[in-house]
Amino acid sequence: MRVLLWHVHGGWTDSFVQGSHEYLFPVDESRGAWGLGRGGRDWPASAREVETSALADEPVDIVVLQRPEEVAECHRVTGRRPGRDLPAVYLEHNTPKGSVASSLHPLADQSEIPIVHVTHFNEVMWDSGRASTTVVEHGIIDHGAAYTGERAVQAVVINEPVRRWRVTGTDLLPAFGEAGPLELYGMGCDDAPEALGMGQEQLRIGGDLPSAELRRRLAECRLYVHPLRWTSLGLALLEAMHLALPVVVLATTEAARAVPPDAGAISTNVSELVCAAKRLLSDPEQARRCGQVAREAALARYGLGRFLRDWDRVLDDTVSRRTRRRTPRRRTEGGAP
Repeated sequence: MRVLLWHVHGGWTDSFVQGSHEYLFPVDESRGAWGLGRGGRDWPASAREVETSALADEPVDIVVLQRPEEVAECHRVTGRRPGRDLPAVYLEHNTPKGSVASSLHPLADQSEIPIVHVTHFNEVMWDSGRASTTVVEHGIIDHGAAYTGERAVQAVVINEPVRRWRVTGTDLLPAFGEAGPLELYGMGCDDAPEALGMGQEQLRIGGDLPSAELRRRLAECRLYVHPLRWTSLGLALLEAMHLALPVVVLATTEAARAVPPDAGAISTNVSELVCAAKRLLSDPEQARRCGQVAREAALARYGLGRFLRDWDRVLDDTVSRRTRRRTPRRRTEGGAP
């Protein structure tokens, strides 16, 4: 089928477009938030750009919405109302903010557009009201067990670590720096050493690298540290596990479901995590064994095949429900429905 979606979360979409459908990405001259198209990503030819101005004439079977504003934008550019004239699902990537236990989802006051959460934690934390919900857990493209662990450093991936600070556990990095040197990757991380008061011997900046180069650099590191306090489930963590890195993880949100203890360490006790990081840095063989556990767990739960099958089911069910609603019920000979 033809699936319309905007380029919002490149890492998640890398996996989504590996399916058997045709994926339509709006594009315009601005190449901004509403017209980024493919955004230069290395996606299959089935993921194609469509001029926003041409969407009204483009056959679309379903739209995958990812921002509340997309409901109105989809109606504006296609002339079809999501959930009414056009089958639609809403993909929720994020944990709720603010008063999280009572956070009402933006699409909670309707029943025409089902909400798809990326983690079970998100589903249970959001108040989705009348909207139906389901969970499709992440799926990761498997690039193989590339881990060498040849460098006794701890890898961390955080986008905008200074701005997001406690949310991403940036403030915990000095504690991990006591175990050994850290390498920080991600967008907007150049100011982190100064903000944290850490020297280059404790914190090196790897920067925002292309995916293939990031994987290569991560695979050389002895272990991966995941200090995030409040996130759905970091794709970088799952990528590291797929590469067979041992992981040291703050046991918050969905991490407790994703990471077995033998994959490295998982705890809300930062001192325990720092001790585990120190042990792994000093024992390459133990690190390698833990990394194998991490990879096996990631393949079992977050494999690409399962992810694509789950999404096929969601798309098929949503389109089928819409078709059934539009098909008049037959009447019997006596006139009763």
